[in-house]
Amino acid sequence: MTKKMWGGRFKKPTNNKVESFTSSVDQDKKLYEHDINGSIAHVQMLSKQKIISKIESKKIIDGLKKIKSKIENNKFTFKDSLEDIHMNIESALISEIGDIGKKVHTARSRNDQVATDLKLFTKSSLSKLKMLTISLIKGLIKKSEQNIDIIIPFYTHLQKAQPISASHYLNAYIEMFLRDLERINNSIKLVDSNPLGSCAGAGTSFDIDRSYTSKKLGFKNITRNSLDSVSDRDFIGDSIYTCSLLMTHLSRFSEDLIIWNTYEFGFIEIGDDYTTGSSIMPQKKNPDILELIRGKTSSLYGNLINILGNLKGLPTSYNRDLQEDKHPLFSSFETTISCASLFIDLLKSIKFKRKEIDKNINSGFMTATDLADYLAKKNVPFRDAHHITGQIVAYCENKNIKLFDLELKEFKSFSNKIDADIYKSIDNKASMSSKKSFGGTAPQNIKKMIVLYKKIIKNSGN
Repeated sequence: MTKKMWGGRFKKPTNNKVESFTSSVDQDKKLYEHDINGSIAHVQMLSKQKIISKIESKKIIDGLKKIKSKIENNKFTFKDSLEDIHMNIESALISEIGDIGKKVHTARSRNDQVATDLKLFTKSSLSKLKMLTISLIKGLIKKSEQNIDIIIPFYTHLQKAQPISASHYLNAYIEMFLRDLERINNSIKLVDSNPLGSCAGAGTSFDIDRSYTSKKLGFKNITRNSLDSVSDRDFIGDSIYTCSLLMTHLSRFSEDLIIWNTYEFGFIEIGDDYTTGSSIMPQKKNPDILELIRGKTSSLYGNLINILGNLKGLPTSYNRDLQEDKHPLFSSFETTISCASLFIDLLKSIKFKRKEIDKNINSGFMTATDLADYLAKKNVPFRDAHHITGQIVAYCENKNIKLFDLELKEFKSFSNKIDADIYKSIDNKASMSSKKSFGGTAPQNIKKMIVLYKKIIKNSGN
């Protein structure tokens, strides 16, 4: 006879290859703390409802705490033959306290048990990610405050576009990470409902108190449909999507910093402790951390497709396919949390190299748009102003000079609307300061946004 806990109707033991193939304990043992906490809350509820006695409840809870201690001290042996973390813990409990341990599963199924464990894990991981995202935004705010007066180009198509404050660039990423923070909060809201008590999918005939276990486990809500409760993995797809977008922003940020760190640009310097060297080229100082963040982002996209592909064709209720939801979930949080944590530290080490930026800042005709706007403000239709400015740029390129190298008579040869005040309009600092429209790069705007960001982030812990 099989010794499986579910083996009452089976005459033959499970094939060894099947045991190995179906085992998930190598993955789901990460859930041990949540599984034990869920079982303790469940047993406390069973005792409260007089489904088991107080003495039985105490013995089970004491046994579970001993098992938790063994796992944490690496004195617990996980067995593939017991399939998963849930059966490993229950089997150990029965060995520890005897037949009373068999009552731990009263009014519960592995279906609602694993769903509860996964939600508790996801809530905890999202909370960690939330705190890291807040720290990242705080670091960016500080960096932004320090660099308002540094003028850098922004690029479209990797061609110089217009002059902006370095702070304006950093604030763009604050906006992205604030959206990530909002998504994290929404993901926490979506996962914050307790499926425990749904049993296999139909509920239970025992007089259980789901509100009690929800309060014990820190859930704000209770799932409303037992069938949906055991098969819902939307929260996993949603959480991986949230992680994926955060990683997308980290990857884009990393790409910019990698480019700016090159000798060709020389805009920034990354601290030695966040770069690596070459085994053959002594001069190298490589931005490997940023490159790895950029590379690891792809794995998140794979995880998202993985879980969506798993879910799209499943018949309603629990199916064993859902065992495969753990790797993409665990991997996504592990990668995102480690990348965000390291990026926060790396960001602190970055310094803008003002001298190198100033050498570079006047090339590329970045104030050409200001010249076109200057003409438009003198009643030249913008399309005509754009054409005239393009001719001036071509003339400068042919003579290998910059816009501000032109004499006034040369400007006037293209349009008699141009006067001596043109030189104020094509100055980089003046150009940056003139962008006073809401959301623009003018320093006064940036300072107001920093105040706003501080206010937002101060209230973000709620």
